[in-house]
Amino acid sequence: MKIIALAAGAAAALVAPPAAAQEDAGFNGLYVGAAGGYDVQSNDRNSRILFDRNLDGRYGDVVRTGSGADAFGPGFCNGAARNQLSPANGGSCANDRDDWAYYGRVGLDAQRGRLVVGVVGEFGTTNITDSVTAFSGTPASYVFSRGIDWEAGIRARAGFTPNDTTLFYGTFGPGYARIDRAFGSTNMTNTFTGSGKRNQFGIQGGGGVEQRIGRFSIGLEYLYHQYRDDDYVVRAAGPAGTPFTNAANGGTTAGTDFRRSDEQFRWHSMRATVGFRF
Repeated sequence: MKIIALAAGAAAALVAPPAAAQEDAGFNGLYVGAAGGYDVQSNDRNSRILFDRNLDGRYGDVVRTGSGADAFGPGFCNGAARNQLSPANGGSCANDRDDWAYYGRVGLDAQRGRLVVGVVGEFGTTNITDSVTAFSGTPASYVFSRGIDWEAGIRARAGFTPNDTTLFYGTFGPGYARIDRAFGSTNMTNTFTGSGKRNQFGIQGGGGVEQRIGRFSIGLEYLYHQYRDDDYVVRAAGPAGTPFTNAANGGTTAGTDFRRSDEQFRWHSMRATVGFRF
């Protein structure tokens, strides 16, 4: 029995150092994980819809009625119209929708002393929606909306660990997203044409804290997203004689182009992260 006990003790002694070394490996090597949280958009208070009456590619024209009045005198709102009346005339708009987001990730880190550098790639989606509405005196509403079908990113990561188990880091890199743009109107007189979805490069950046628990890790992270979105154009056409096709007021009978004024699609993510290190 003593021999068996001594053998067991020797085996435990041989196994223990590699296990301890594994636990104290720090932030080195390949890992996989997930990130999820809540996305919040900036408040685009001055968003509106811009018009190109003579189709010269320059926006900012005034769409006028047959009498010369501003057809969009009722104004604009940051959000999606709930009906065809502007807030100034008793209507209302829904706020831009903030919502949940979900991502998978894979990364590689290298620790040198107390410094950690690495790269992380992500792919996922967010359910946010960003809208802007114009109101005409007809009355009618004209709503531009956009959201994200999917988003991918690859970012550099650099940080500091005071104890090999807690990491404070910053991260930055390019993003690539499929932006889903849509348009809707309560105007049943004119026709509206324009294609919506587009893949677009952008940027991502932020920072966070990660806590390692053996091979697993948990963390909190903030991430900022920004994509240029200025090329979604809708053309209002026919019939002749409507404000969009009134050549007498500076337009063309071919119609009027319009797009949203806010050219950047941006939002903020507050998320939890989990990971497993190989």
